[in-house]
Amino acid sequence: MQTPLLLKPDLTGLTRAAEILTQGGLVSFPTETVYGLGADARNDSAVAGIFAAKGRPSFNPLIVHLPSLNAAQQICEFNEDALRLAAAFWPGALTLVLPLRAGAGISKLVTAGLDTIAVRVPDHPVAAGLLAAFGGPVAAPSANPSGRISPTTAAHVRDALGDRIDALVDGGPCQVGVESTIVSCIGTPALLRAGGIPSEAIAACLGQPLTTSENPDAPTSPGQLLSHYAPQGHVRLNATERQPYEVMLGFGPVDADLNLSPAGDLVEAAARLFDCLHQLDAMGAKQIAVTPIPDHGLGRAINDRLRRAAAPR
Repeated sequence: MQTPLLLKPDLTGLTRAAEILTQGGLVSFPTETVYGLGADARNDSAVAGIFAAKGRPSFNPLIVHLPSLNAAQQICEFNEDALRLAAAFWPGALTLVLPLRAGAGISKLVTAGLDTIAVRVPDHPVAAGLLAAFGGPVAAPSANPSGRISPTTAAHVRDALGDRIDALVDGGPCQVGVESTIVSCIGTPALLRAGGIPSEAIAACLGQPLTTSENPDAPTSPGQLLSHYAPQGHVRLNATERQPYEVMLGFGPVDADLNLSPAGDLVEAAARLFDCLHQLDAMGAKQIAVTPIPDHGLGRAINDRLRRAAAPR
């Protein structure tokens, strides 16, 4: 069985990772949200390798990671709303969906053939170092099999995709722990996926509420498929008591087998969410009950992931 080349998050490791990307390889690396599975966004065969490694449907677009706003402006068109959001939240856990520039050179597999593209400037020193060393756009969905739990540690990536990728940069655990918020700036700004930046903060920045737009049958951005982020076991949400056959995932001061945050801290809960789901898999949990989680701020992103984890498969 092939195992990925394990690289340290230093200059030597990032230089080697950039070389592998240039050669059309797949490199997993940490961001502040989750670990990504990166490939050269201009290389059709490299991007196809992402879909093959993840078992990801080809109609599901990818996020392109870039080192700066200036680099993003080379491949897509920014309006006033997009510039305002980029100034406020980049680098950070916000992805913007914008019109793709003609001649940008991005593989059509990245955009699923759409004339829009999802872009982000990550706020993580390892991701920033890799993007600087590579010097080009990196397409990078989460480094997990499609529909399964997202990875927040290098061990999660190694266990799930270790025989399918070329290299893994170990930068420690991810701080935010849920994927980026995705906002479309095509026309009226619309929330496409709740995530690491609360939608309330985005609406306050824009001075207007966000509309919502979601179509799991024809996604316009990543993270819109109905069944996603799923552990092996069946998930029951908003459980106020557990059945004898269930494993309980709690939030706040409740009796539970695992607890996202005994103190009821949504930031801690977001950071621990995917790791707890991985732990439930390791426990062999077949039936999982999840206690209620407030649906505001980061709680909205946590509940979004849990609803998708509980969706029929």
